[in-house]
Amino acid sequence: MKRKVLLIYTGGTIGMEKDYETGSLRAFDFGNIFEKMPEMKLMECEVFVHPFAKPLDSSDMGPEEWRIIANYIFDNYKKYDGFLILHGTDTMSYTASALSFMLKGLTKPVILTGSQLPIGDLRTDAKENLLTSLYYASLYEQNEAVIQEVAIYFEYKLLRGNRTLKYSAEYFDAYSSPNYPILGQSGVHLKIEKDNLFRCDGRIEFHVDEHISEDVLFWRIFPGMKLNHFKEIPKMKVLILQVFGSGTIFSSEKTLETLQQIRSNGTEIVVVSQCISGGISFGKYENSNIFVKIGAISGKDMTAESAITKAMHLIDNPNYKGSFADNFSRNICGEISELAD
Repeated sequence: MKRKVLLIYTGGTIGMEKDYETGSLRAFDFGNIFEKMPEMKLMECEVFVHPFAKPLDSSDMGPEEWRIIANYIFDNYKKYDGFLILHGTDTMSYTASALSFMLKGLTKPVILTGSQLPIGDLRTDAKENLLTSLYYASLYEQNEAVIQEVAIYFEYKLLRGNRTLKYSAEYFDAYSSPNYPILGQSGVHLKIEKDNLFRCDGRIEFHVDEHISEDVLFWRIFPGMKLNHFKEIPKMKVLILQVFGSGTIFSSEKTLETLQQIRSNGTEIVVVSQCISGGISFGKYENSNIFVKIGAISGKDMTAESAITKAMHLIDNPNYKGSFADNFSRNICGEISELAD
């Protein structure tokens, strides 16, 4: 029996082709993808295509589009064995992270991919990314999906979605998972690292938690920054500070006073690192103790994309018991390392 995969095309470079007369890129009718890629008919799975009515640049993707994707997966969950989302590359890690928190009790593969060059380009990376993603989206063993989480496949690597970041706008190898090993890799043989795969609590029936708040602000700290600007910012529910190294910031009474004032307004402060690899470790250096004093929350080894979407998902979410701080510090779907400090 062939597995059935639902391909959801949202937009992005992968769905474009070059007009060789003008040199410009233009979107093509994704309903004709089988004509563009007849190789898809050779796959050992049945592919069904659902394109967005209006393809979106990935910079236009946000909470409303995440809800649309999540609910469309829910509506079709029993009809298909796996799901492949074609997405622009610039915000793919945000969408993958958000979906990982929204899709509860997931036991089927949800794979995201895209490309750096259009599918009609002679040197395109789109075909390999698309075909191998279909393989992972339809991979079953003993009637059980091998991948049971939200993942990104790009340039021969399968990565946990909420661990990824886009680190290159130029190279085909555009995505990195600096704090978690790969889930799979394609070469002559397609490999799965089964020990790295996530499994949800099997007692949870699949459903969508579409709660997303936009009351989050992300701010990168830099040397010489005037923290008094924070006093001019309207009250927000969560402020995510991207700080130096393992969790340091310039130490002064003014810094402490400003951050305490933000906290006294009821704002939660989450701290993530500017380093691509590694994470936050309060107490390692003296200049990180200020965050302990104000009751800030360690983002541990989470990516900025994952920390942002996790905060958006947890703020005032009635489906979670306990405090925001406790829930944010908990590993929900593999987004943080259990031993991360």
